[in-house]
Amino acid sequence: MSNFHNPQGLITAWLDMLWAERGVSEHTRAAYGRDLKAFAEYCTSVGKDLGQIIREDILTYLCARHEAGQSARSSARALAALRSFYRHCLRQGMIEHDPVALVDNPKIPKPLPKSLSESDVELLLEAPDTETPIGLRDRAMLELLYACGLRVSELVGLSLSQLNLRQGVVRVYGKGRKERLVPMGRAAERWLERYLGTARPQLLAMGESDACFPGRGGDAMTRQTFWYRIKHWAKVAGIEKPLSPHTLRHAFATHLLNHGADLRVVQLLLGHSDLSTTQIYTAVARARLQALHGEHHPRG
Repeated sequence: MSNFHNPQGLITAWLDMLWAERGVSEHTRAAYGRDLKAFAEYCTSVGKDLGQIIREDILTYLCARHEAGQSARSSARALAALRSFYRHCLRQGMIEHDPVALVDNPKIPKPLPKSLSESDVELLLEAPDTETPIGLRDRAMLELLYACGLRVSELVGLSLSQLNLRQGVVRVYGKGRKERLVPMGRAAERWLERYLGTARPQLLAMGESDACFPGRGGDAMTRQTFWYRIKHWAKVAGIEKPLSPHTLRHAFATHLLNHGADLRVVQLLLGHSDLSTTQIYTAVARARLQALHGEHHPRG
């Protein structure tokens, strides 16, 4: 147990091992070093060395971090450092029991997805110049993305055979090639008909392609290209809120729930295999309602 009388030397040796054998990044190495140093100082403050720690000490330390205002994400990283360190000590025969083995990771709250208000979505949809073939194509893509809650990869990968304008549905192949039918709505249907009848033939010129939204050369547009187009039209529309490739998908789900849609229906439309994945949007809708109440109610 003498190794633990020089905690800084022991920690440095462990960090060097991580660097040499596991190839951890310099950032991770530095973060783990800070976490272990802080824990060693805590051990000293309670009259123990690193080799005398038991599970209850780890739990008490995590509680102290929480009370000091440390985030769950920060504590999870600190626990990961402790877990790796004590596993190493156990393998080296320096301790008989791993004090971290039965400690659960802190639950990290999922961040609420960024969404746009309905008025912001209207501004974004109306931004493209539909008198040009590219503008008309982009308008049709934005309308379909918002109307169906598609992933960007699902949108750019659409083929003509997946569209059924007569029935007003699109056949989508999501993650794991899972298939779902999604109604596209009248507005998206009208813009698609206009795009397919005029702009798409012009963009393809004399070429042929089954891609619904071809880029240069007739191949399907890439996700990166369409993401660039979204950012371009958001700038034109004067939207300064942070966007992501899933912004309109998030808006689709949030706005449906705001207008009373059933959570399981939204789950099916989004193609989520687990309802818990969809439930995060109820928090978004609830946060929006609370904000509206606080803004407009006299006792908000």
